This record gives sequence, C-alpha cells and structure tokens, in this order.
Amino acid sequence: MSRNADLLARRTKAVPRGVAHATAIYADRADNSLLWDVDGRRYIDFAGGIAVLNTGHRHPRVMAAAAAQMERFTHSAFQVAAYEPYVALAERLNALAPFSGPAKTVFFTTGAEAVENAVKIARVATGRSGVIAFTGAFHGRTLMTSALTGKVNPYKKDAGPMPPEVWHLPFPIPHHGITVADTLKALDFLFRADVEPERVAAFILEPVQGEGGFNPAPPELLRDLRRLCDAHGILLIADEVQAGFGRTGRMFGIEHAGVEPDLVTIAKSLAGGFPLSGVIGRAAIMDKVAPGGLGGTYGGNPMACAAALAVLDVIEEEGLLARADAIGGRIKARLESVRERNDILPIGAIRGPGAMVAFEIFKERGGVDPDADATRQVTARALDLGLVLLSCGVHGNVIRILAPLTIPDAELDAGLDILARALAVTP
Repeated sequence: MSRNADLLARRTKAVPRGVAHATAIYADRADNSLLWDVDGRRYIDFAGGIAVLNTGHRHPRVMAAAAAQMERFTHSAFQVAAYEPYVALAERLNALAPFSGPAKTVFFTTGAEAVENAVKIARVATGRSGVIAFTGAFHGRTLMTSALTGKVNPYKKDAGPMPPEVWHLPFPIPHHGITVADTLKALDFLFRADVEPERVAAFILEPVQGEGGFNPAPPELLRDLRRLCDAHGILLIADEVQAGFGRTGRMFGIEHAGVEPDLVTIAKSLAGGFPLSGVIGRAAIMDKVAPGGLGGTYGGNPMACAAALAVLDVIEEEGLLARADAIGGRIKARLESVRERNDILPIGAIRGPGAMVAFEIFKERGGVDPDADATRQVTARALDLGLVLLSCGVHGNVIRILAPLTIPDAELDAGLDILARALAVTP
C-alpha cells in the first residue's frame, strides 16, 4: 500500500467526515508552484492552498522573515504585550487601504474570524443589526459566516437555525439570467417586505466571488450599493479574503470598480501560508468598538505578521500585480483556444480579472446547462496527470485556477497542457 493510501485509510478513522478534502493526496513538501506527495509524486499546484499562496510555496523572503521572528519570540498575545511586527503591518495596510481618509487595522487568525468581526464592528458603529449578503457568496464556516454564505449545502445543512437578521440578494450573473436590475429590484422588495434600511448595518460582498464561481461583482452594482449606503447610513464591507493581495491584478479586487468600501476583510494570501487575517476599516468606524472588544489570543501572531510584511515586499519588488495580469492573459488565451476544439468538453464563460480565472463546463456545446459530473471527472483526471485543480460554483461546474503569481511560464504552460488533456472528451 502506498503512503497516500495508508494515510487516507487512517484519515477516515481519525478525522470527522465533515472535514472533506478535494484530492486523494497527502502533501510532503512544496516549492513555489510545485507540490510533492508522500509517495514522491510531483504536482503542479493550480490550487494554491485555496488562494493562500499568491507568493508561492515557501517564498525565500517570507520564510526568512518568519524564521528571524521565530528566533526572537513566537507568541505573547498582542493584548498582553504589544510588538513591532503587528504595528508595522497595520501601518503598511492602512497606507494601502482602498478608501480615502485615515484607516486602522486589527488582526485575527482566519478569514471567517475576520468576517465575524467586520459584522460586529459594523453593528457597533451603526447601532443596527441587519446584514445583507448575496447568493453564491462564501464568507466562512462558523455559524455567523455560514448564515452570510449564500449556499446551503454543505455549509448550513442540518445546522439548525442560522443567526437572525441576515438576508440575501441574488448575485448578478448574466449567463445565469440574473442582471443588476434584478438584484436592485430584489433589494427594493426586501426593503418593503422584511427590513427597513434604517435597521441595516452593512452590505457584505466579495468583489469577485470565490467559492461561488469567480463571478466579478459588476461595477454598476458596487456603485449603486455605495450610493444606497451613503443615503441610508449603511456600511459597505468588501470581503477580500480570496480576491486580495494581487490576485486580480490590483492589491484589492474592489479597486477595479473605483468604489470605496468602509470595511475590508483580509486573510489567505496576506501572510503567504501563515495563518493571519484582519479587518481594515475607516478609523472612525474602527474606534467605535470599546477597548477589549476586538482581538484574540492568536490574532496577529508575530511570525505571521513578519511573514505578511515580507509578502507585501515581494508583491511590490517582484511586480506581482502586473504579473497577475500577464498570467491571467496567458490562461484566458489558452482557454479560448482550447474551447474551439471539438475533442474538448463543452466549456465557456471564461472570466475573471487578473489571475483569478475560471470557466464553466456545460452539458452541450453552446449551451449553459451546468455539468457537475463532468467537472468532477476533470479535476480527478487532472490530478492523475499531475495537476492540482479545484472546482467551485453554485452548480459545481466551475473550474478555478489559482496558480501562484510567482509561477514560471514553463510550469504555467505545462499545467495548462495537463488541463487541456483532462478536458478531452476521450482522455
């Protein structure tokens, strides 16, 4: 029996079935865009730890920064004894905040924790309780973030009543037949039937939906939400957990629309693989929470903060924003070429800003009926051929590509070659 098979057998005895995994491999080591399993097989990584590795596995600058901090101390809890990496990182992010005016930043550990606290901050700052999210959204797996998430299975299934005063609007996706006008009409109905604007603390949305299928939020929707927020005293929360830190070709995905949010949730590629998340917000809003109301024992871990400072250096010095655009262009051009072939499964709806690229697999060429079964087969074939690939989408038929922004062109092309083979009608 291979070590992969042995570990998979042990996993079923030791880990709850609710902790699902997308591949039948166990990682042993990794470097930049490559990953090796415990049996020594090499894979090209188009998953990036679910968008955590914009700077690749084990970037030397990130590893060195974390190691240097480890030699000083690994933990004190910022609430007990403050330390420089936390403050320095907050200062860097405040300067990068995608809104005008003074900013402040608080750090946590996970993306869900950041979203939970963004909602808490918005409720305290406005004195209101309602939150409006969108269908297809993914904001986390905790109870509150599951309520915000716009998908029942598996995130809400059998979990009982969700936290109250969370409502969802249809997210506009043209090829699913949902327009911005439809979304705004649903919002008008919501304000008439369920909740008055004066009870809503915040809208929350991803500038580019992640788990929902890499669907960009139309700029006109973001502009209309900003206008409604200003008119009714509602806050706009941009969930940048997956779209942030260069993935879309901008530091934050919402920058493409030119719309300023009030609060920004961050995590994933922020620290290059170390667990770190946070909320960046307008200073006056962030200061509404009483002292001691924000934080966490491991929030802003010093090694993770040191790693995140190195990540910001790498993004700037290695030109990763421009690199994201170059990678995205290369991927989309290849996908456009592949979809013209008759020996390839029906694909389409190629989309995404920068290197946050996705496409859909359909049942018929030229159609829009999703084919989730074929999508599962494609990810399985890709893995057999040496490519780690993830699916997503509300219908389970979207392939998302999250190659590191540091991936060499030769490895990117090799991964796209494997993807084309996995998409073949007769592999």
